[in-house]
Amino acid sequence: MSKIILTGDRPTGKLHLGHYVGSLRRRVELQNSGEFDKIFVMIADAQALTDNADNPEKIRQNLIEVALDYLSVGIDPAKTTIFVQTQVPELTELAFYYMNLVTVSRVQRNPTVKTEIKMRNFEQSIPVGFFCYPVSQASDITAFDATVVPVGEDQAPMIELTREIVARFNHIYGPTLVEPEILLPDNAACMRLPGTDGKAKMSKSLGNCIYLSDSPKELKKKINSMYTDPEHLTIDSPGHLEGNAPFIYLDAFCRDEHFAKYLPDYANLQELKDHYTRGGLGDGTVKKLLFNILEEELAPIRERRKHYEQNIPEVFEILRKGSEEARAAAAKTLSRVRQAMRIDYFDDADLIAEQAKKYGK
Repeated sequence: MSKIILTGDRPTGKLHLGHYVGSLRRRVELQNSGEFDKIFVMIADAQALTDNADNPEKIRQNLIEVALDYLSVGIDPAKTTIFVQTQVPELTELAFYYMNLVTVSRVQRNPTVKTEIKMRNFEQSIPVGFFCYPVSQASDITAFDATVVPVGEDQAPMIELTREIVARFNHIYGPTLVEPEILLPDNAACMRLPGTDGKAKMSKSLGNCIYLSDSPKELKKKINSMYTDPEHLTIDSPGHLEGNAPFIYLDAFCRDEHFAKYLPDYANLQELKDHYTRGGLGDGTVKKLLFNILEEELAPIRERRKHYEQNIPEVFEILRKGSEEARAAAAKTLSRVRQAMRIDYFDDADLIAEQAKKYGK
């Protein structure tokens, strides 16, 4: 069996460090590993419209922002198919068929759906499209016979539901769909990077993001305003690491070699943590180290983005070609699904002959 990846993001704004450590950085590693036969990365504009139906211009404008972020982090259109969800209508048809295989109560139990509904204040008026987006995700994944889906920890319930839909479809209609495996970040700190305000999730809507395209000045300002330990009132005060945003970010990005370059008084992150917890180390020193590390990471990303910003028609052409390739792949899966469900009426010569014989014609 071919090894295939499907993953993607909603175009509701520029991508941030949470996306980067949660999935983008890993996508580039997997793309360059040579271990996979195909990699599909989707800009999920249809899913974004489920809670932005009254503001399509927001999605239209951010489509290119997400594409620029993809290309700037190193996703290579020569190795990875980057496509736009709405340009592959086969996905919508598959989702419609899958809706018959999952109950309303099952979707309601999905913890990610519960969280998203609460965050958007949809408790009293949930758009049907938004409620059903886990089924849409199952369509996206199965349309490309994806064997692996690299996502953040918060998306694990979605993959579980996809696996259930695949199992039920194959049980009813025969072996047709591929059951995917989830691939989580291998660094625990990367599974859910907090916002700069210390809240559990970095989110565009909460305004607590560091964007991949932030300038050095913006980056420094956001790091300097980061939530730390409210009890660490003086340098001599013992500090606490739990919930301390700069240290969580260092867990996600810091390597031993960074200390030789930026903070040679320490050999590694553990020594820095030990000093902080016993007292005698200020938050400013920690934040300066974090700035240097993140600036080193983001500077080449900014440079690649500048190149593509100056060649926007090229970016749209990459998306157009990728969408055509994705549609061809999804059409093959849809053909198998129709055949398995016995709704390929006009392609079934035996059915036509049988009915003709039945009615004597």
